[in-house]
Amino acid sequence: MSVSAPTMGQSGSTSPQSLSFIISASSVGTLIEWYDFYLYGILASFFAVHFFPASIGGTQSFLYSLGIFWTGFVVRPFGAIFFGHIGDLVGRKFTFMLTLGLMGFATFLVGCLPTFDQVGWLAPSLLVACRVIQGLALGGEYGGAATYIAEHAPDGKRGFYTSWIQTTATMGIVTALLVILAFRLGGGEEWFQSFGWRVPFMISALLVIVAGYIRIRMQESPLFAKLKAQGKSSDNPVRDTYGSGKNWGLILLALFGATAPEGVIWYTGQFYALTYLSTVLKLPYVEVYLVLVLALIFGAPFFVVFGWLSDRIGRRTIMISGFVLAVLTYFPVFTAFTTFKDNPVILTLLCFYLVILVTMVYGPIAAFLVELFPAKIRYSSMSMPYHVGNGVFGGGVPFIATALAASWPGVPLVGLYYPISVATVGIVVGLFGFKKSSQDVKIWDEVGGR
Repeated sequence: MSVSAPTMGQSGSTSPQSLSFIISASSVGTLIEWYDFYLYGILASFFAVHFFPASIGGTQSFLYSLGIFWTGFVVRPFGAIFFGHIGDLVGRKFTFMLTLGLMGFATFLVGCLPTFDQVGWLAPSLLVACRVIQGLALGGEYGGAATYIAEHAPDGKRGFYTSWIQTTATMGIVTALLVILAFRLGGGEEWFQSFGWRVPFMISALLVIVAGYIRIRMQESPLFAKLKAQGKSSDNPVRDTYGSGKNWGLILLALFGATAPEGVIWYTGQFYALTYLSTVLKLPYVEVYLVLVLALIFGAPFFVVFGWLSDRIGRRTIMISGFVLAVLTYFPVFTAFTTFKDNPVILTLLCFYLVILVTMVYGPIAAFLVELFPAKIRYSSMSMPYHVGNGVFGGGVPFIATALAASWPGVPLVGLYYPISVATVGIVVGLFGFKKSSQDVKIWDEVGGR
């Protein structure tokens, strides 16, 4: 990744920045934001204990905790609207610098919150407020980072280059798991239960400072700079994005044919697998963390593999194949979890397979969304279906699947009916809604070429 991309300086002159620096600088901040966002999900059982009264029961407290976890996802589309507007109006770089700071601030505060025993119901209220800020920030982060990289990447290789940022969500979970594991083992379970769970949130402040220092050196996207110079940028991105029937049609196609099925597969393969192994099979947390970390690390390179492959055979083909495999194999895989629960090697292989499905549907998605929408409203337009699909549909997987399992305990693996249903809709809409794949789109044609 030594290709240099010309970027417009403030004076209007161009200076080269390598794509490796552009991708690294964008990705490090995004990885930290995912780390911040997913700490809560991994530690949901701790919030159930510390932020709700013991009298309501363990299962109900855990569902409340997962509900607050989902709150951060539900508000992500509102962050997409607000920060997408700023990103299309002011610029990509400014906006994802702002979202990085907000995410770090909210995450640090989570580590400082009082518990239910100290302030009563104010504790979960404050926790919800922090999750809302996190969700709003993440709603603006991803679209900016993905758009920024895509607008530097050459045509014909956009899937490959944007797929690097697709690894950050998974590696954010890996980072969170390893940090939590280090503190749980290093400080002891008693210390971690009482106070240590706060530390992974607090150290986020240091990580954000490092990421901010790296990102401050970045320049504006060259395509966006040229768009502004030509007077073709939008003066009201919200109006142009949500006031157009044609654009709404593209948003809905992207949502039901790509991002919603991709989102449920992402969260089933990573977070619901974590919840299932921990709370249903009740395996030791060290074993569960190590199984997932190994599966995620070995699976992560396939984001790039499928991103690269999508440049050659098409984004839609790969993503729909992932949807089909999920529908056909989720029940056998989760059944095998129970059968082989005492065999960590088989569990790791099963989790690895689930991660491969994630890489198939998530690796090409950034390039797919970038190519679907025009440059002047790209940040706003792609952010909305992405965050509704991943935040509302995907983020709801742990809560909805757990709630279904609690409501129908006599139905084996009833929680899987939700992601399978959404993935089935994705197959139908993807096959019949999109007439062709998007890898041949030349996004620079809007500004007359590079």
